[in-house]
Amino acid sequence: MTDSPRKRHWLRNVLIALGAVALLIAIPVGVYAFSLSRTFDSKKETIEDVFPDETSRPTVPQGEAGKAENILLLGSDTRGELGDDLDDIRGQRSDTMMVAHIPADHKHVYIMSIMRDSWVDIPGHGQAKVNAALSYGGIPLVVQTVEGLISARIDHVAIVDFSGFEGVTNALGGVEVNNDIGFNSSHLKGHYFPQGVQTMNGTEALAFVRERYAFADGDFQRARNQQAYLKAVIDKVLSAGTLLDPVKTNNLVSAIAPYLKVDKGFDSAYVASLILKMSSVRSGDITFFTAPTAGTGTSDGGQSIVNLDAEKMKLLQEAFRTDRLDTYQPELQTMQ
Repeated sequence: MTDSPRKRHWLRNVLIALGAVALLIAIPVGVYAFSLSRTFDSKKETIEDVFPDETSRPTVPQGEAGKAENILLLGSDTRGELGDDLDDIRGQRSDTMMVAHIPADHKHVYIMSIMRDSWVDIPGHGQAKVNAALSYGGIPLVVQTVEGLISARIDHVAIVDFSGFEGVTNALGGVEVNNDIGFNSSHLKGHYFPQGVQTMNGTEALAFVRERYAFADGDFQRARNQQAYLKAVIDKVLSAGTLLDPVKTNNLVSAIAPYLKVDKGFDSAYVASLILKMSSVRSGDITFFTAPTAGTGTSDGGQSIVNLDAEKMKLLQEAFRTDRLDTYQPELQTMQ
């Protein structure tokens, strides 16, 4: 038995109508996605020369471990003095240094802070504070130094000006940060940050991540505060209220892109691909920790330095090499 002409005509009309509805939905979504990509690619800056000579770099692991990614995140508090060109950052020192490790299965993220006064081997310059690498040889030397530190390759690099934290926070409508220690801000005169969860605006967030003078634990507590702030931002970004709101998402991209400088491969296509692969990741799947230290000390030249824990660093290096940071047990790092 065949369908009647009237029934076939009805079915065809329904399919045409559904197709039209799908098209009406797809067009604005596509235009919006294109707009976001154009905003990101046009407003962020690109670092032309990022990686050191290939012969000096760790080899790519075989198998699944070779699919893991490491992203070097550098925080600079100098852009206001240097002007619009972040290439001038060479000759300066990075205020914040983190490595984000994304496992091959894309089900977790590990973000490790490296204390800026960590005493390490800088290729061609001997022992020095890790943040001196930027001054000695720009981004390529920073990458080479960090690759030697973690015994694994850096795949991408992003430099974020601290001023961008203010714009991001405001674009999100404020963020809720869990503050470990109450303190009087030295950057925001007259402001006290109480212990516990509090909502911060952009100005407060910027003062919060910059602070170190108010703490007996100095840079160690500052690193923890920066981690707490990033967790708060990630929580807010991953919430449905942000991801499903085109205006908030566009404002967020517009706020951070001008304060971001990345390698050539770190474009909107890469970011979109990464987001797709990590669609199941939530804030609880992100682990923050600090590279293992053995307290503070003084160099032969009289500099105040942070000593790394050599034995624990070997375990950490193996975890990076084999994509098994899930087996590494981080501990609270302090000046002692």
